[in-house]
Amino acid sequence: LPEMTARLAEAIPAGARRIHILGFEELMYAPLRLARELEQVAQGAEVTYSTTTRSPVLAVDDPGYAIRSRIVFPAHDDPADGPGDRYAYNVAGAGFDVVVAVVDSTADTPELHAHDGLLAQLAETAPHILLAVVPSYVPERPSMLPEPLRGPAFSSYAPDEVGWLLQDLSDVTLEAPTEEREEAIQSGGAHYAESLPVEYQPSEQYQQLFHTALDASAARLAQAVGAVTEIVLEERSPRPVLVSLARAGTPVGVLMRRWAQFRHGLDLPHYAVSIVRGRGIDANALRWLAAHHDPADVVFVDGWTGKGAITRELADAIKEFEAAGGAGGFDPEIAVLADPGSCVKTYGTREDFLIPSACLNSTVSGLISRTVLRADLVGPDDFHGAKFYRELAGADVSVDFLDAVSATFPEVVDTVEQQVKELMSGDREPTWEGWAAVERISEEYGIHDVNLVKPGVGETTRVLLRRVPWKILAKAGAGTDLDHVRLLAEQRGVPVEEVPELPYTCVGLIHPKYTRGATGADGKAVAV
Repeated sequence: LPEMTARLAEAIPAGARRIHILGFEELMYAPLRLARELEQVAQGAEVTYSTTTRSPVLAVDDPGYAIRSRIVFPAHDDPADGPGDRYAYNVAGAGFDVVVAVVDSTADTPELHAHDGLLAQLAETAPHILLAVVPSYVPERPSMLPEPLRGPAFSSYAPDEVGWLLQDLSDVTLEAPTEEREEAIQSGGAHYAESLPVEYQPSEQYQQLFHTALDASAARLAQAVGAVTEIVLEERSPRPVLVSLARAGTPVGVLMRRWAQFRHGLDLPHYAVSIVRGRGIDANALRWLAAHHDPADVVFVDGWTGKGAITRELADAIKEFEAAGGAGGFDPEIAVLADPGSCVKTYGTREDFLIPSACLNSTVSGLISRTVLRADLVGPDDFHGAKFYRELAGADVSVDFLDAVSATFPEVVDTVEQQVKELMSGDREPTWEGWAAVERISEEYGIHDVNLVKPGVGETTRVLLRRVPWKILAKAGAGTDLDHVRLLAEQRGVPVEEVPELPYTCVGLIHPKYTRGATGADGKAVAV
């Protein structure tokens, strides 16, 4: 303030005796202080002060009337309520030698300097007009959305591996018996995202199957991870923002991030967001991403495709988000490790093979549950929710899975390079043959609902772990990729039917028209 006063005093012509400081509407305190300081240094001068206003008052040039004159000028600060007249009272005709208009930088606009603006009209009332502009203070608006959750407070992953754009619902009881959930979902009484299945606790035999499968497929997985990551870096963005679809996509997102670091020294941001079939992607998560990153750099990541329902869901959700005024530029094309359904063009392989992370639930996904979307828990300004199962830490193999695959990166570098060349030179356009196969199976088996047909090893595993399975269709001659499926099917009393010419390694069929009476007291499937 003293520095501004000194500069102002230098600009005031010598001999000026009547100086008026004119503030700008609510910008009153700074001009008043400026007038007070100027009064101290401008010896012998009379310094007065007033401010402009948006309030109209009748001016009467009468010695006994308070408002003797007024200047009417257009608003010059882009007001929220639109343009309109503004007023300065008792400035015109007051005999000032100098009028100093004090505005903030927001109001220093072309309208202020226009031929009919405030400065031009002040010039008709006094021989000298000065403009003093003070910096605008625009307080940083706190985001309504919190920062991402990170391990170890939320998930067993290291904090730099992934940020979860979710809210923590760990203290809320959301689990319901599988049979109750299935009946409610199929009857239309509840959506699958409104509750959680009870977490499957694998037997020692099943855990051994997981470790055996991981040992056998780690290099194969690393090859697919490397291939899809290289394609993303080449075709999508040199500095992509990985956004995995929680939770099956999250281990894949972490592995892609690790490959980019291993092969290119890149430290890519990685977040996990919720997408719910029939409800779309978490729009608040998209808003957070758009506020912190260029949407064009965002690459959505998932583990695998089944029939492509989530692929379509994401594309529709992005369109809806943009139509509602959300930021544009998000590419709905998903990058996946495996695309057996031929639903996307960014993938590591189209083989339908066992991805060991599909064998387990939270214990291979950072101890995070499926995502939850329920109106009484998730408000319009909230992220979707999920739980952190800290109590399952003793059975957690999330980091073991990541480390086992990452350890094979060096040995697959050459293979990845060759595979990427082949993929990028070939035709990768989706054929959606998986969706067609699902429609055919749905009709052949009298289900008449594609949502109850879950194709591929990963989706079949989910059926056996979370839903009420009816039967499993296995491709004739399928080998060890189905060992865990056969074990789970045996444990749940679900028949496995070998089918020739099946386009997938296996397909899981959810019990159609399910009621608890149709499965018996033990919840196992029965023939219908």
